[in-house]
Amino acid sequence: MSKVLEKHRLTPTLQVYKQSNCYNWIARLKINKTHFSRSTKTRDLSEAIAKAHRIYIEYEIRFETNNFVVETKRFSFAADKVIQQMKQAITAGMGKVIYDDYIGALRKYHIPFFGNTHVTRIDDDQLTEFDQWRVAQLGRIPAKSTIQNHNSALQMVFDYAVKKKWMLVSQVPTLENNGAGGQRRAAFNIDEYIKVREKVEEMQHEGRRVKTRQIRELLLDYMDFAILTGMRPGSEMDNLTWADMHIERDADRCRFYVTVRKGKTTKYTGTREIVCKEAIVKVLQRLSQRFPNRKKDDRVLRIVDGSSIKEMSRHFEKALELTQLKNSQQGERSLYSLRHSYITWELIAQNVSIDVLARQCGTGIQMIEQHYSHVIPRMFGRQLSGVELETKKLVNKQFSEVHYDELLQNQIARWANNYKLRGFI
Repeated sequence: MSKVLEKHRLTPTLQVYKQSNCYNWIARLKINKTHFSRSTKTRDLSEAIAKAHRIYIEYEIRFETNNFVVETKRFSFAADKVIQQMKQAITAGMGKVIYDDYIGALRKYHIPFFGNTHVTRIDDDQLTEFDQWRVAQLGRIPAKSTIQNHNSALQMVFDYAVKKKWMLVSQVPTLENNGAGGQRRAAFNIDEYIKVREKVEEMQHEGRRVKTRQIRELLLDYMDFAILTGMRPGSEMDNLTWADMHIERDADRCRFYVTVRKGKTTKYTGTREIVCKEAIVKVLQRLSQRFPNRKKDDRVLRIVDGSSIKEMSRHFEKALELTQLKNSQQGERSLYSLRHSYITWELIAQNVSIDVLARQCGTGIQMIEQHYSHVIPRMFGRQLSGVELETKKLVNKQFSEVHYDELLQNQIARWANNYKLRGFI
């Protein structure tokens, strides 16, 4: 919390003071019973006094000509109002998915730093100090995407303050983005993924509690599902229902599609349909056996009692630590690294072009080019080197070949018949 370090009263309605969280002197004026503060933008006391008198005259003239003066509010007050608005919009189904990030940024960064500062006093100097403070809090330079979210949240507070006439448009500072450029995403290579998967399978049999074994059993399905579809772990996969799984079948084989209805981008792009890798039938076999009485609105990725589990990340983290694969040159790995692995492997395998992969994954071409630029040259390895490698077989190494034996053929027939009769497999 900021403290007043020094104060000088110039007139009964004008004073200058210095706070612990700001290097510059601040002018505090009283015009027609309204108090507000403005930065003098100088550390020199004599210059600050002269600037304070000019500010006072400026606002006195503004009041006399327009009969209007800005009634300032502290940042925390305005930010709380904006947070309330965003929460109400989310509850009403009208809010943006990104609002959760904005609320988090305001509470974790902006309010702790700017809290008691009046919105009219936040200027370029204070924003620079905030940038330095944020780097210290994070322990690194934040990414451009992070700063963009923070700036958007901060701009909402300024816009609200202008709307309420707590500050003037001319007093809103310019928000800059000097964040770090896009970094490579932490992913697994094929052998690493196999190693982690085998460890989770081993942990499943070691679990003492029934629910622990069920969680780890589900984690295997969750991992494979992410690797075979490129879906986002979290909201996209957690909200997947059996009605979202679609099957196409010919005489011998089948193809599965997934309709993604809830997730990071569906608020803006609507639902999207993705194509699953062939080995998804193995995952669905296991899930079908565990849930023979499934209903169309049941979630696909859940444990036997019907609940989805938020503890999978913890068990996955444990497997990463036991295999010493938690850290990589690109940072720490997590469940989300499975999606990054899917994108990396698809680029290496040259199965699809970048624009098709972007649509499949519900992201932008620019994002893939920015975060996976190290992989893209390998897409053209054959053309550039003249050497043909069996990269596609290498990418499929994490799963054995899908054998359409009698058991699987019968299962596919049941799925296809269920889909025809009731609209889900």
